[in-house]
Amino acid sequence: MGKLTALAVKNAKPGRHGDGAGLYLLVSSTGAKSWMIRIQQNGKRRDIGLGSVAALSLSEARQRAVDLRKHALNGRDPIAERDRDKRATPTFKEAVKSTHAALKKGWVEKNAAAFLTSLETYAYPTLGNLQVDTIEAGHIRDMLEPIWTTKPELARKVRTRVGQVLNFSHSKGWRATEAPGRSITVGLSKQPAGKNFKAMPYAAVPAFVRSLRSSAATVGRQALMFQILTAARPGEVRSARWGQIDFEGRDWNRPAETMKGGEAHTVTLNAAAIALLEEVRGGRTTKPDELIFSGQRGAMMSNMTMNKVLRSAGQAYDAHGFRSSFRDWAAEQMPDLPDPVAEAALAHAVPDMVVRAYKRTTFIEMRRVLLEAWSSFVVGSGA
Repeated sequence: MGKLTALAVKNAKPGRHGDGAGLYLLVSSTGAKSWMIRIQQNGKRRDIGLGSVAALSLSEARQRAVDLRKHALNGRDPIAERDRDKRATPTFKEAVKSTHAALKKGWVEKNAAAFLTSLETYAYPTLGNLQVDTIEAGHIRDMLEPIWTTKPELARKVRTRVGQVLNFSHSKGWRATEAPGRSITVGLSKQPAGKNFKAMPYAAVPAFVRSLRSSAATVGRQALMFQILTAARPGEVRSARWGQIDFEGRDWNRPAETMKGGEAHTVTLNAAAIALLEEVRGGRTTKPDELIFSGQRGAMMSNMTMNKVLRSAGQAYDAHGFRSSFRDWAAEQMPDLPDPVAEAALAHAVPDMVVRAYKRTTFIEMRRVLLEAWSSFVVGSGA
């Protein structure tokens, strides 16, 4: 129990007044009052100022003294720890950069990029310049409201990412509490039920592919055609690079950082996919890190490019939906191949451990048969 009281601090005369455990109240001849703690570390005495009485109450000074003594006992520099607490609280924008730098090593590259892009677009306009210790549920709710029902999936991701930033800020001592929870959604409308990607019926795919191939070649059309032939995700096609293609082995070896599940995956390339890649390459020399289907100035194409090709063709389906088209076709037209083969071709996790053990051996050849048959179906055996 300390010797001082709030009243004693208020009425203290000039001099040094001990509270106990090394904490002192210093009163100057002018009446200015401040706190000081005396610490023994490595056999040496250190007197460390904690700040003015106006900035720290008696109870706060006691707690600060306890914290600094712990730092000293643990071998840390108590002055450095004191000054760390004095650093200005970062803005949300600054905290986002710190959070991203600290966590990105454990993320897939595209997820790390999406983390920054989504917050820059949707959170920065309202939260960016606010100090992280001032952000409350109402701020986050108002930020989410414009996209809560119009872009529900994106809104949920933005909410999660804001929470990551605030929780990281709490761990750094920049805010007293973790991110707000359920109180954020108070006052927000109920979100619409989730929708699957609109998939073209597999029976209609060959006719669409014929129209696609008869149109002038553009990077968007070529990318969409490659996506259909490989049953890949649009993002995987957009990030595909020439160094991932094994023309001799007829494989597309995709690194873990480009995959949704964070695991490297090999796609077997059918004859039509190889022919398309040769067409895109056009006999020129390509660099391993060069994008196969690039946008302007060699940058990655927009995630809307392939869907735009569909819209221009008068189709209301989603590019991602061709994976469902492929899966339905495999189930109905290739019944002799086990279901896990089609799941493996889609880079879906195979839940059965025994089946999964054979995934890298038997499945690769089965997948090659499956995707060659898919190519024959959508473009014809003579393509």
